[in-house]
Amino acid sequence: MSRPVVVSSFALGLMLAGCATGPEPVSPAPAPMPSAPPAPGIAPEDLVGRWGFASYHNEADRERTIAQARAQCRHPYVIGRGPNGGVMMHLADQNQPTELRTKAGPGGRRYLGPDGPAADSNDREIVSFDGRVLILRWLDPEVAGRYGIAVYVRCAPRA
Repeated sequence: MSRPVVVSSFALGLMLAGCATGPEPVSPAPAPMPSAPPAPGIAPEDLVGRWGFASYHNEADRERTIAQARAQCRHPYVIGRGPNGGVMMHLADQNQPTELRTKAGPGGRRYLGPDGPAADSNDREIVSFDGRVLILRWLDPEVAGRYGIAVYVRCAPRA
């Protein structure tokens, strides 16, 4: 009768030893690429809202394009708040908006793009922003050639 107790104790010891070792350690996931610091003077709240949109390729067309963008407020482009503190806008050739952030870059330049370092190929350089007119230039030359320089004019609040 004592023999089954010894076997049972031995089996129990093996089971407990298996529990003590635990699963293989899991290596941590790679850390996300740090994003550049926010662009000075432009908070995400400054970009959220309704905007008229147009674009141009030739600098001589800038003023005319600003007027065209203002006229587009009947059908505004809406920049929303992102879930992680950025703003929701479309990247080139994307049908769904992506969360973008303002980024400070070298030489005092400012950019708008997804998380990551400033001046990435998905970023747009903030050419100018005065609170009412936002002008963005795509950094990717192929995309810039297709879409030109973007002009956003803030639409008046709805009455």
